[in-house]
Amino acid sequence: MTTNNAPQSAVPSDGPVVRTVTGSVRGLQENGLAVFRGIPFAEPPVGELRFAAPRPATAWDGTREAYAFGPPPPQDLGIQGRTGVLEALEGDDWLTVNVWTPAPDPSARRPVMVWIYGGAYKLGHSGSPGYDAQRIARDGDVVVVTLNYRVGMEGFAQIEGAPANRGLLDQVAALEWVRENITAFGGDPDLVTVMGESAGAGSVSSLLAMPRARGLFRRAVAQSVPGTFFSLELAEDIGRALAAEAGLRPTVADLATTDPRRLPDVGQALGAKMLQYVDRWGRIAPTVTPFSPVVDGDVLPTTPWQALASGSARDVDLLVGHNRDEFRLFLVMGGMYGSITEEQATGALRLFAPGGEAGERAYRAAFPEASAGELYERVQTDWLFAMPSLRLAEAQVAGGGRAHLYELTWGAPGSGGVLGACHGLDIPLLFGTFEADLANLLWAGAGVTPEAEALSTRFRTAWTAFARTGDPGWPAYDTTDRSTQVLDTTPAVTAYPEETSRQLWEGCDFVPSPLLR
Repeated sequence: MTTNNAPQSAVPSDGPVVRTVTGSVRGLQENGLAVFRGIPFAEPPVGELRFAAPRPATAWDGTREAYAFGPPPPQDLGIQGRTGVLEALEGDDWLTVNVWTPAPDPSARRPVMVWIYGGAYKLGHSGSPGYDAQRIARDGDVVVVTLNYRVGMEGFAQIEGAPANRGLLDQVAALEWVRENITAFGGDPDLVTVMGESAGAGSVSSLLAMPRARGLFRRAVAQSVPGTFFSLELAEDIGRALAAEAGLRPTVADLATTDPRRLPDVGQALGAKMLQYVDRWGRIAPTVTPFSPVVDGDVLPTTPWQALASGSARDVDLLVGHNRDEFRLFLVMGGMYGSITEEQATGALRLFAPGGEAGERAYRAAFPEASAGELYERVQTDWLFAMPSLRLAEAQVAGGGRAHLYELTWGAPGSGGVLGACHGLDIPLLFGTFEADLANLLWAGAGVTPEAEALSTRFRTAWTAFARTGDPGWPAYDTTDRSTQVLDTTPAVTAYPEETSRQLWEGCDFVPSPLLR
């Protein structure tokens, strides 16, 4: 028997076949790689499994055709291009993995790199063209796995009767699939690196702190770690507000009556008016993202910074960093770049800087020549991505582990060069997918320059070297020299470049965002 999950026109008869623990899969030979798409690692989380922890996939007879990406999980519309898919099917089989391998030879034992997509915990799909991993697998001679996990209300809303952090539990289930199956694809289950960007980096950071994930990976790459982790009390309050948008209670019994493809509308409706909740939800409200990992005391016992500082991941090598101009992307996409007022800057500084009004004064004193727009951008880059990423490296070192730190300072050439080293720029540089996702902004009017290609190669060389050896090619971070790899046209290792911001945030703990009274 053959199980068909791809268009008939795409079905060859001589593709590579691999036996997994649940059945055989047939892939495609593409550009010197064997590629397998849409392999289930868990049962579809619908019906009786709605809002439940993932359950292992049911075995099948015969050979399953692994030619097409599995369907995306229900999600927000999001950033244009981020939900773009390549040959993706419709259906409920959201929990699937994809594998790129130089050869499915069980004796090869190549390093394995597992990518976890970002998207504010409310959107994302491993089939997005920007995550085509062929260049990483081919250039680095590694096996690359990408995976789907539940986002939005399905994956992260706090719901009575459901486990917290279901999206994170999906990721653990996918890593368990890797441990059990990757040898057959030519990978080494003892040499697994998890990596992700933005919410994907927040997920990687969470996995470092989760007892359920212990032992499933040897190394971790976290690109632009967001500092948004919810306390249980805050998550429950947001869960009530989400359910109220649908006229329901935040319970499995109520919410399971709603089609999962309609629930993203609830998240979007609440996101559009989150600023009304700033007195209750604080810094979280302006993010318009009502989803994040929840420090629930069980699935996620503590924040990643607390866990790493206590030594929870001292046996895991860490590569972590951020982009210099992270928040610029959101200013440009929101039509706010170049139009921030002093009043807006003051409001942002008092809300996001540590210390409220004292934090505002400290930022203005530290950056005396900065305009209102520069201050507005700087403090939001710092609190949302830069300082959480830096602190993750510092926590890992404090806990007796090893960390390598980087900052991307090369600016995107498109859109008149205004984007700088913005959020998300590292994705096409790592994957070499210059025509996908945010390409209409990042390269518009400029095209892919030789400098971009060279930096892209440098990304893949460093990331795959780290996956293989734990050394990306520059010194490990410590709190004396603060060695940081600056990724630009001319690479350099320096002390951490954002020292002014580091000092402003020194001594400020990253704790779960509280529910304000």
